[in-house]
Amino acid sequence: MTRIIMHGCNGAMGQTITRIVQEDENAVIAAGIDTRSAEDKGYPVFPSLEQCDVEGDVIIDFSSAAAIDGLLDGAIAKRLPVVLCTTGLSEEQLKKVKTSSGIIPILKSANMSLGINMLMKLLQDVVKTLEPAGFDVEITERHHNQKMDAPSGTALALADSINGAMNGQYEYVYDRSQIRQKRGKKELGISAVRGGTIVGEHEVIFAGTDEVIEFKHTAYSKAVFAKGAVTAAKFLAGRRPGLYDMSDVIR
Repeated sequence: MTRIIMHGCNGAMGQTITRIVQEDENAVIAAGIDTRSAEDKGYPVFPSLEQCDVEGDVIIDFSSAAAIDGLLDGAIAKRLPVVLCTTGLSEEQLKKVKTSSGIIPILKSANMSLGINMLMKLLQDVVKTLEPAGFDVEITERHHNQKMDAPSGTALALADSINGAMNGQYEYVYDRSQIRQKRGKKELGISAVRGGTIVGEHEVIFAGTDEVIEFKHTAYSKAVFAKGAVTAAKFLAGRRPGLYDMSDVIR
């Protein structure tokens, strides 16, 4: 039985994970961490990890970038693994994540869904064939109007998987409105749309001469991310210190 501490338990994803774990025979949420009050969840909720006196095997984090420094400090103090799902981290925070992974196991992923992570693997093979043939690459992502960061962490992760396969030759372009010039061959365009209640859509476009190839992933509910996070938590509990991602889980 994997004992999970849910960091950000009163948020939308924290509540979804709570419901998912209730139906999981091999996992339980031992405690929650959140500064916001809410109704009884069936487990104790603490305002900070430092104040949590309940034992756990792993932390799942779906909170905010502002809470990450305290989370990492608390996890190191308690020697607890962290499934880190919060996006929009600063460069300094990303450095802290890497440093912390030398002390505790951390699984960091911009997107916890199985489909997205399989798509990342697929794109690495596809771009090696299509880029030499002259195909341009564009990524479009769509999310609900409450999402704070843009572009999404998943869009950047897709771009990084493509760019990594091509030895970093692409330059990311987020806005073409300020410069009047033709598209560069080494550009990788990333566009963001915010509106309504869109859970998450990501489209990768390979545009060549007289043909276009499109890869699209659509999340219809937050449950796909919750299930992935719980699977990742079971994987990470008891692991050695290091920086992991979902490719380690689905290998």
